[in-house]
Amino acid sequence: MRARLVVGALAVAARVTAAQGVEWTATPVGPTVGDTVWLERVVNAPTGWRVRAGKFVPTSDVEPLADAGVLRANATGGWLVRYPVALWTPGGHTIALPPVWRLGPNGETDSLAGGHARVEVRSVIPDSVRQPEPRGAIAPLRPNRTSAGPLLAAAMLATVLLVAGLVWRRRPRPAAPSPHVPLEPHVADARWLGAGEPRAVAARAVAQLRAALARAYPRATPALSTAECLEVLSQEVAAERLRPLVELLPQLDRIAFAPGEGPDVATLARQARVLAKEHAP
Repeated sequence: MRARLVVGALAVAARVTAAQGVEWTATPVGPTVGDTVWLERVVNAPTGWRVRAGKFVPTSDVEPLADAGVLRANATGGWLVRYPVALWTPGGHTIALPPVWRLGPNGETDSLAGGHARVEVRSVIPDSVRQPEPRGAIAPLRPNRTSAGPLLAAAMLATVLLVAGLVWRRRPRPAAPSPHVPLEPHVADARWLGAGEPRAVAARAVAQLRAALARAYPRATPALSTAECLEVLSQEVAAERLRPLVELLPQLDRIAFAPGEGPDVATLARQARVLAKEHAP
């Protein structure tokens, strides 16, 4: 048992000693403050094993720029571990790297000490400046006296342009001539009746007669019903001239809204046109 303990202690000591001797390479050589520095190391692993890099913890002088990259270095099981970092103070730096893990295909794990990397960082300040000190802000480059003339001129020009635009926008424009619409030819009553549309003939006759009455008697507008129109006409038309209207208008209304053909529509339509001419102003 004592021999086993001694052998284990010697193995651990040898492993720690070997880990302390692990060195990383830094590229480029001789970087300046703020440059991107790549810290690289090749880790060997058995066939089928994978390598995972630990998380780099930033400090006040060294800051990681991205997560570590692990790339296949060669076909014999070598893996390249890379850390991009930036250093913010000049001089020599000894950077402690996080441990590297080797992962086996059957769940085995093995950790390797991170080791150290040594980097010499150059300052971006010239060597001729021995004690650099920050300078104050430069005074604004503006004249002591300002003139309101350009501002007033710009305001007046904008006002004139605005008024001119409004006047031009609201100028009277000649109305465009209305397009010529050809009049539809008059369709005879016989054609409508032959097509089986007696109500259309009656409706047209009523419209023509009511329009003539509205022109002759302004109070008898087409918006009135037949009964209201006859009542208005009774106050303005003599009884002899009113009697044909009282007999004809209700008959035409019944034909225009009745489902059947009714009496002789053609005769009533001719009578309506005759009365329209008699009452025309």
